[in-house]
Amino acid sequence: MKVTAEQVAIIKKQIEHSGIVNETLRDDVLDHLCCVVEIKLSKGKTFDQAIQEASHELAPEGLIEIQRETVFLFNSTKIIRMKKITYSIGLISVMSFVLGWMFGMLHWLGARELSIGGFLGFIFLYIPLLAFDRYKTNIRWVLSDKLKFILGSISGLAMTIAIAFKILHLPGADQLLILGTGLFTFGFLPFLFFTMYKKSIS
Repeated sequence: MKVTAEQVAIIKKQIEHSGIVNETLRDDVLDHLCCVVEIKLSKGKTFDQAIQEASHELAPEGLIEIQRETVFLFNSTKIIRMKKITYSIGLISVMSFVLGWMFGMLHWLGARELSIGGFLGFIFLYIPLLAFDRYKTNIRWVLSDKLKFILGSISGLAMTIAIAFKILHLPGADQLLILGTGLFTFGFLPFLFFTMYKKSIS
């Protein structure tokens, strides 16, 4: 049983209201839904039942999820390249720090430079890149999850840098420690427990 022009218009309107902005993707979703609806109509389903079941089977979390997944796939090459750079920096930083530690134990030249270079590379390059990569690839996050992640990352980074500044006897360590602790206590923790509460009652 074929869908009527009026039913096609209803399906098209539902797709437009879903938030999908890519025209090609809209057409593909429309074609798919129409085919599935026709099959369900031929099995005796009403049009309302057919469109509801077809939409749920295609995208249980809503049609907009298809666009998010499509954007993710289009950017997968960039994401892989970013991951390679991130983990390469992490590997080099840790290797430098460990070699610096060994050089120090053996009293070889360059121990301090290797240790400090590896430590700073890990703190200022690897951790921010890792946080950015995790933030960009989690397309399903809602606003509260994003804010929780941002505040947690900034507070963690600030406290880690404060510890590094303390070890190296650099100025600004106390201010960074206060900033990091404040963001963690009054920013990250409230969002953490709020999301935990929301999940517990959902």
